[in-house]
Amino acid sequence: MDCGVITSKTVLLLLSLVFWAAAAGLSYVGAYVINTYKNYDHFLQDKYALLPAVIIICVAVVMFIIGLIGCCATIRESRVGLGLFLVIILIIFVAEVSAFVLGFIYREKVKTDVQSTMRAVFHKYDGKSAEADVVDYLQEQFQCCGVNNYSDWTTTPWFNSTGNNSVPMSCCKQDIKNCTGQLSEPQDLNTEGCAPKVELGLQSVLSYAMLVILGFAIIKFFGMMSVCVLTCKREDSGYQPLYSGVFA
Repeated sequence: MDCGVITSKTVLLLLSLVFWAAAAGLSYVGAYVINTYKNYDHFLQDKYALLPAVIIICVAVVMFIIGLIGCCATIRESRVGLGLFLVIILIIFVAEVSAFVLGFIYREKVKTDVQSTMRAVFHKYDGKSAEADVVDYLQEQFQCCGVNNYSDWTTTPWFNSTGNNSVPMSCCKQDIKNCTGQLSEPQDLNTEGCAPKVELGLQSVLSYAMLVILGFAIIKFFGMMSVCVLTCKREDSGYQPLYSGVFA
């Protein structure tokens, strides 16, 4: 058994072992992206933005079974098992590349999507509805006010109906105790808009997910190369595997 075979088997065994860790990692990333997007679902019109995260979770579901197949096929040096392992890795590789491309596409769409949808939600603000609670929560958590800046509130029906020249109390700075939300006292308000902060948060999460996908795709590529090397070496040398069984 030459160095190429030993190296290829080592790579495949390590690849099989990391499938379980990969399943846990991908599940975490997918769930984190979905959870993050759900927190901002009022501001995201295109629900297909979740598609990359769904693909990640679907890939993670089959990881455990694939790890078993990989270990068994590699140890037994089964041509059928290695072929099956190669096909599975190839399918996952294609899915991960697709998720990476989709993530890149939707990362660019986040900005326009958030801007348009957030304006619509802020326009419906009435201080009482569930959407109003979401807006207040968003402004308090991100310490922001309005879509692009605090003056955006002057164009909303809520501002005109109150007639007191003020913004919601959620725009007040957290360290100001006697804040009244008056536009005449901008020093008491968070003047930065919420849209840039939400866009940055969503794009950062999506970039992190894309980086993880790319890393696993590279691992799958080396795994496919190792399967090819091991299969070709076995055919060339004609040696018999130590084990025989189901995958032989």
